[in-house]
Amino acid sequence: MILIVDDDKAIRLSLSLLLKRKGYNVETASSPDEAMAVVREQPLQLILMDMNYREMSTGREGITLLRQVKIFQPDVPVILITAWGTIPLAVEGMQAGAFDFITKPWDNRMLLNRIETALSLSAPTTEVADGEFDRSAIIGKNKELNSLLDTVRRIAPTDAPVLILGENGTGKELVAQAIHANSRRRDNPFVMVNLGGIPPQLFESEMFGHAKGAFTGAVSARTGRFEMADKGTIFLDEIGDLDLSCQVKMLRVLQQHTFEPLGDSRQRKVDLRVVCATNAPLEQMVRERTFREDLYYRINLITLRLPALRERRDDIPLLVNHFVRQNARELNIDIPEVSSEAMTLLTRLPYPGNIRELKNIVERAMLVRNDEHRLDIGDFNITETADSNRTCLTGGTLDDMERQAIVNALDKHDGNLSQAAISLGITRQSLYRRMEKYGIKQ
Repeated sequence: MILIVDDDKAIRLSLSLLLKRKGYNVETASSPDEAMAVVREQPLQLILMDMNYREMSTGREGITLLRQVKIFQPDVPVILITAWGTIPLAVEGMQAGAFDFITKPWDNRMLLNRIETALSLSAPTTEVADGEFDRSAIIGKNKELNSLLDTVRRIAPTDAPVLILGENGTGKELVAQAIHANSRRRDNPFVMVNLGGIPPQLFESEMFGHAKGAFTGAVSARTGRFEMADKGTIFLDEIGDLDLSCQVKMLRVLQQHTFEPLGDSRQRKVDLRVVCATNAPLEQMVRERTFREDLYYRINLITLRLPALRERRDDIPLLVNHFVRQNARELNIDIPEVSSEAMTLLTRLPYPGNIRELKNIVERAMLVRNDEHRLDIGDFNITETADSNRTCLTGGTLDDMERQAIVNALDKHDGNLSQAAISLGITRQSLYRRMEKYGIKQ
């Protein structure tokens, strides 16, 4: 049973007809008192609740009603209905236990998606066989990681907005891809946007697109990232770096799923799933007023926290072997064995750069290995330091070591590209591209 609470008869009737056509059982109430009479007597699946009532135009009556509902039916999801100008009240409602909020006027399809999501996430957990789940290249058997993936299994079929938190290099993009790959949108676009790399003055053009001639230099029309992601998933990485001036624009499109390209007065509507990620402390930023509280509550209906690599050391051997096999395929060589001494050292390092750092360490070792069949401690050029937060790489950067390995191979074979490529375990074409990259002359 879904309860609709609104003092506007037309809205109650419209919502009731919409939900009944979709097969839901519906009850309506025109006031908080009527609503509480239903809440006390009937078990409910979901409540659609207006925030404003004629006798109390500030919306405080809606907050009071929400808190009373949560006393009698704490697990029932409540979706708040509010006007754009009273979003701060909706945010207060989210703090008081509401599941989600929508603004008037709403889109019926979007509202039904929100209801379906709320009902799905509040339903009892069902097991999903591993064979039905696409991990999207996520490597590991760590307990905390598998717990996170169990959550991904459950939320992926819904349209719930997801916020992925974690340090740089922990694999936030892979988790976003797994959410998309296991969703009903899997056959539609997955569009990744690094918000930290978009200057504020280019935000609207990049995200919403622009018409030809919209500004100086706009010689042709441009499709924005939101429109590119229509029917699919948009992954907003580094959302904590989004400038304050752009946050309200982002909130509007995430709330209403509509926008106007620059220089075009026609509104565009998109149907998409939103997944965000950041390593920034958003809760602290909200307190410091550097991140909008209403945007924060819009993007984090579901929050996933990725463990750092140092918190899942049992997965390091799996990751090392995966990166060794991956590099061997790219270099077209036999897969070398990693010595037990080297693996032991690799499992003890602090990895401030997390999985990305481990991947670079393995790539470096594969390029400069002394034995084509074995990777040993000396190949990794690593020493442990007294500083638990540092890894000492004695061979310089990956680019430095790769360049030096190429120069050494060319010297050894008197500039013969074919022989040098064979000794490096790469193709002649790949060697030539690397020589161009590093400015190496024959």
